[in-house]
Amino acid sequence: MPDMTADMLAPPPARIDPARLQAMMEAVSAFGGGAGGALTRLTLSPEDGQARDWLAAWFAAHGFAPRVDAIGNQFGVLDLAGPGAPTVMVGSHLDSQPNGGRFDGTLGVLAACEAVLSVRAALEAAGTASACNFAVANWTNEEGARFQPSLLGSSVFTGAADLDWALARRDGDGVTVAEALSRIGYAGTDSVPVPDAFIELHIEGGPILEREGLRFGAFTRFWGATKYRLAFLGRQAHTGPTPMAERRDALLGAAYLIADLKAMTADYGLDLHTSVGRLEVRPNSPNTVPSEAVLFIELRSGSPAILEEAELRLKAAIDLAAARAEVGHEVRAIDRRAAGPMAPGLVRLAERAGAANGTVARHLDTIGGHDAVSLSAVCPAVVLAVPCRGGVMHHPTEFASPEDQAVGTQVLADMLMILAVEGMAVIEAGGGRR
Repeated sequence: MPDMTADMLAPPPARIDPARLQAMMEAVSAFGGGAGGALTRLTLSPEDGQARDWLAAWFAAHGFAPRVDAIGNQFGVLDLAGPGAPTVMVGSHLDSQPNGGRFDGTLGVLAACEAVLSVRAALEAAGTASACNFAVANWTNEEGARFQPSLLGSSVFTGAADLDWALARRDGDGVTVAEALSRIGYAGTDSVPVPDAFIELHIEGGPILEREGLRFGAFTRFWGATKYRLAFLGRQAHTGPTPMAERRDALLGAAYLIADLKAMTADYGLDLHTSVGRLEVRPNSPNTVPSEAVLFIELRSGSPAILEEAELRLKAAIDLAAARAEVGHEVRAIDRRAAGPMAPGLVRLAERAGAANGTVARHLDTIGGHDAVSLSAVCPAVVLAVPCRGGVMHHPTEFASPEDQAVGTQVLADMLMILAVEGMAVIEAGGGRR
């Protein structure tokens, strides 16, 4: 006999509108967009404010209740199941790197809008009640380009970072997060509860999906990161008459350390990434021996043991570089993010939804940080991935095809529909029926 229960529970199709998604992507890309696909939309900048205003207007036009919390995280809440029902949150971030690309973060926010919209329409067409409510999230300062550390808004949301401390972070011009929020009108007062699950769609930011000819992936674990802001301290002097032996060149110390960090990775194969992505030199004059060089250092690994060992080696390398350059040094900030797993139940749900769309959910590691990493400490969370051309991210040539965007958004919508029909227990059950 046929399984009538399974037929009754089978979720109605939630068909996304790829053209509508692309229209949203084009609209939001205008805020901070430049030539050749470039995007500069630093967090809490006027351009970020414009993108946020666009999203707030979209929420209002489509019946989502707008919410903004004290760190500026922006939400659109759709109450489909009533008070007390679980909430599934979906989204990413609208801020970008300087001279970055148009898909990193933005796709995740707009795909969330499209997916939730299509789920609501499908439920209404079928006359089916939802087992959960939905919320779309745009997190503040995911990128960490203007204010450090990255994942700032989601870290405050989960309680990993103190609100007052976060509001006091300053950019390179001395502007605090609190001041920047006020300038663009996003110093919110709303209280938004932790969701029962969080799902984030993102471009891969790596070459694996494209290389293997696949269209969809699920990050099953995230790498940890240790980030130092370190200053080498020398003595300012004239580059002409000052004898070489008497120079105390802070930038020379930085150069020694940068080279040592690169060399360190040879001992760990593919399991350790190091970088110095930002260097601030003072007084930064071609005729003056640098008195200060501030390095923004990153160590990343999926292995806690390797990350711990690499930090010990970093400390030894700092001392050695300072001694070689005959300069002082001081550590001004340390940020740590532990490695860990994404929610297995959500990964299996992604596999189920992917299979229904004829695509394999390739298991991946996320080496870069995502807001879902922060959320994973307080609820089941996962990051889904679609290919990006050449694996490029944080660059104007960053690109995900409309077809791949649509595939990822459709899988996301199907995951949300399964949760709306079968309930949150499907996560604990490992993704539910196949």
